Amino acid sequence: MSEQTAQELRQQIVELVERYANLQMAPAAFEAGRDAVPPSGKVIGAPELQSMTEAVLDGWLTTGRFNQAFERRLARYLGRRGALTMNSGSSANLVAFSALTSPRLGDRAIRKGDEVIGVAAGFPTTVNPILQFGAVPVFVDIELGTYNIDPALIEAAIGPRTKAIMLAHTLGNPFNLGVVRELCDRYGLWLIEDCCDALGSTYQGRQVGSFGDLGTLSFYPAHHITMGEGGAVFTDSPLLRRIVESFRDWGRDCYCAPGEDNTCSKRFCWQLGDLPEGYDHKYTYSHLGYNLKITDMQAACALAQMDRLESFISARKRNFAWLSERLAGCADQLILPHATPGSDPSWFGFPLTLRDGCGVERLELLRHLDEQRVGTRLLFAGNLTRQPYMQGLDYRVSGRLDVTDKIMRDTFWIGLWPGLSEDHLEHAAHSLETYLRRPR
Repeated sequence: MSEQTAQELRQQIVELVERYANLQMAPAAFEAGRDAVPPSGKVIGAPELQSMTEAVLDGWLTTGRFNQAFERRLARYLGRRGALTMNSGSSANLVAFSALTSPRLGDRAIRKGDEVIGVAAGFPTTVNPILQFGAVPVFVDIELGTYNIDPALIEAAIGPRTKAIMLAHTLGNPFNLGVVRELCDRYGLWLIEDCCDALGSTYQGRQVGSFGDLGTLSFYPAHHITMGEGGAVFTDSPLLRRIVESFRDWGRDCYCAPGEDNTCSKRFCWQLGDLPEGYDHKYTYSHLGYNLKITDMQAACALAQMDRLESFISARKRNFAWLSERLAGCADQLILPHATPGSDPSWFGFPLTLRDGCGVERLELLRHLDEQRVGTRLLFAGNLTRQPYMQGLDYRVSGRLDVTDKIMRDTFWIGLWPGLSEDHLEHAAHSLETYLRRPR
């Protein structure tokens, strides 16, 4: 078979994939009561399937040209000097935090027993890397409405062993980066931005993830773009980038890409640790690392998703505005969400909190919505300090967590992702409104 014939067959395969996707994945009309209103989901079609097919037909399979292209494009979008993909957002958080424990950072390295400020109202894997290393999370309360850390309470939490602040932008709503960045600069603290729910959100005109020393993303199907499973860490620091890459790639000292050798032209010129002089740099390890790379098929999917990102962000903002207006009449019973001042969120979900004394129990409301096929989610772990796995672990609470407890009891969120039409949103809003207006 000639090379030209193989190329022609490849083109035919890709064209057939497009035809299949257009037939199989076309959205169906929504019917209230029959169809679900999921809280989150993916929007993929022919471009993603074609891109993944191209990666499969390359036969490379592991991290390769599609991943390199995606990392470059993602870094440009975020305004960072470098981005490195991971196999999940949770792994991205793990590696970002681990990087700050590297001996290469000298006196600024986080050590066991050092403290890291965050919140208990969020997803566990924003906090777990701190505990897994042996550092101490310090929990600060949050604000209702933004669901982010209360900026007025942060400084009181800073102590002699505080080394970093690690926070997520809750449901896509940026935390007060002005206050947090200023405190980090004043006290010499690292800042990790967990942007897993916030791709495309901005604060004072800048992309979230561009303020911290390190930022992270998730590409799980629920998030703003997807590759199935995946994540990324990004930074402007060449040193931190090298450390992140080392932790991701087994802890090795070498930075050659898979399948490449001697990129530095010094492969056999090193003497590190107690190894023999000239020991192969590809098998020299400077960190207690992992193996958290992705495949090129995953990167190919995400690369195609980047072409849709702006339309996805616009849809999320549009759906948030629609729900805000539609549910304004329920504000006597529900606390509606609002953006952090100075921010423009790319919302991940639409959070709602029952007002004290509103006469509605969250559990019964969620059961009603479930019966109406309206998907809901709690604000992740609620108050992490009350989760079973936290018992006996070392953490500190600064002040009280009254608002955190409030959202644990009374907060939930509904979907606004790009796959939802106005008919979906109307059914969700009507189902909510109907229950809230029942005589009691």
